Amino acid sequence: MELISSAERNQLFESYIQDAFHLELRDDYSVPDEESPFTSWLRGEAVDYSYMESWTQLVRRVTQGGKTVRRVRVVTEPHSPYIRWEHAVTDLNLEAGEEIRWLPRHQLPRDLTFPCGGDDWWLFDDRTLAVGHFDSDGRVLGSELVNDAEVVGECLRVRDALWEAAIPHSEYK
Repeated sequence: MELISSAERNQLFESYIQDAFHLELRDDYSVPDEESPFTSWLRGEAVDYSYMESWTQLVRRVTQGGKTVRRVRVVTEPHSPYIRWEHAVTDLNLEAGEEIRWLPRHQLPRDLTFPCGGDDWWLFDDRTLAVGHFDSDGRVLGSELVNDAEVVGECLRVRDALWEAAIPHSEYK
């Protein structure tokens, strides 16, 4: 399996036409750029959110161009410290133009099975998947590009079911 970097995956945002959708299934992400801000937040200290600037600029640019960037976060309740922090900083994503919804894991449809081995994925324009792969410590290894129509079709069904069931950020406490 060939993996592309996060930077290479983000290049897909330059070529998609209408909709980018991200499914997040983990209760913790070990992203190197977030370690210091997360630790500061846990300590109740001031947080430097400059690490998010390249992402929010990208989202702002594509959404101002009429494209959508959507995300569903499936989370365990009670929330892990990471999810509490992620919820606290989501307004930065929203201000950039993302639409974010939350779905408590215990509210998942009973008959739902996750494609792609239960890994997170981005779906671009209902045709291209970038499936995230992680090491045992939760660090991102890269993304696998998938264009198989059957797999994409399964992801479309999951996306639509979860988007409908998930709670908009402004209503999820």
